[in-house]
Amino acid sequence: MPDKRDYYEVLGVSRSATKEDIKKAYRRLAREYHPDLNKSPDAEARFKEINEAYEVLSDDEKRAAYDRYGHAGFQGGFADFGGFTDPFDLFESFFSGFTRGTTSRRSPRRGADLRYDLTISFEEAVFGAEKDLEVPRLETCKRCGGSGAEPGTSPIRCPECGGTGEVRRVQQSILGSFVSVVTCPRCGGEGEIVNTPCAECRGRKQVRVARKIHVKIPAGVDEGTQIRLAGEGEPGQYGGPPGNLYVVISVKPHPIFKRHENDILLDLYINVAQAALGDTVRVPTLDGDETLTIAPGTQNGKVYRLRGKGVPYLRRNGRGDQLVTIHVAIPRELTAEQRALFEKLAQSLGREQVAQSNGKGFFEKVRDAFEDAFGSG
Repeated sequence: MPDKRDYYEVLGVSRSATKEDIKKAYRRLAREYHPDLNKSPDAEARFKEINEAYEVLSDDEKRAAYDRYGHAGFQGGFADFGGFTDPFDLFESFFSGFTRGTTSRRSPRRGADLRYDLTISFEEAVFGAEKDLEVPRLETCKRCGGSGAEPGTSPIRCPECGGTGEVRRVQQSILGSFVSVVTCPRCGGEGEIVNTPCAECRGRKQVRVARKIHVKIPAGVDEGTQIRLAGEGEPGQYGGPPGNLYVVISVKPHPIFKRHENDILLDLYINVAQAALGDTVRVPTLDGDETLTIAPGTQNGKVYRLRGKGVPYLRRNGRGDQLVTIHVAIPRELTAEQRALFEKLAQSLGREQVAQSNGKGFFEKVRDAFEDAFGSG
């Protein structure tokens, strides 16, 4: 039998990897090599190898034993006693093999979590929405009822382990004979063998189906927000609870609005006469148009605040504001009449350049000049 690959190598992580690194690597590889998705001949073997590596490295106690003894700490397969300076270390390694059997393999296991990426509009992110999702996930095969056997047939008890899912092996050491318990290699710890696999699930007891799930998106979500739907992930094994479904939100950009936390940003362009003389304009918001009063002498970059017209807060009442930034648009082309009026305005304002003045500002002068030229009405 060929040597087992190093568990760290199987998952593609370093020996200093954190539990989160190991979990991420496992999820990625499990999706890649799941037999229902990967039809290559070695997919099932790789999938089992990945699960075996994760089962050990995700458990602090098992990982410590593996780091210390390698595969021998779980199978009792010591070829020599190199590296054991204390005979009690050797005894511990054999005795730990006795306590590790298929109990943990057949104990309830929580199902895997799933992720669904959902793209919504800017308005849906602000005001909330309800969506029906189609989420592919594993479910118990209805044809065989989860037995893995074709209807009319039944799994048989494994002849090698007698249905226990584990086999005992006796080893000789300098301390005498020791009995270690390992997973049955024939049934993989299931305790039974399916001779006539179900035509639907091919003996895997589960099938991948697209399940419709209704999700409520709360008002105020933003790019990257995760919504957890408890129990909507993969089903558990051996009576374990199902995993969760995480809906990850992506928001489409809006043609005129931008967002900063709970405030909505809008750029509003006005002409030089509106900036100098002031005006009353209609401003678009997500709730409809609002009236905004532009004060005379408004400078380029001035920000007006429309309170309560922003994004609702996720965990408390109220909304942010809409911030309207004023941009004074300078015309690129003028009609003959407009040019004549601006030339008249230029004569009224003068050509003197002043870095700072304690008197009237530029826009005040423009306002006065406009009023002189065209009247205040």
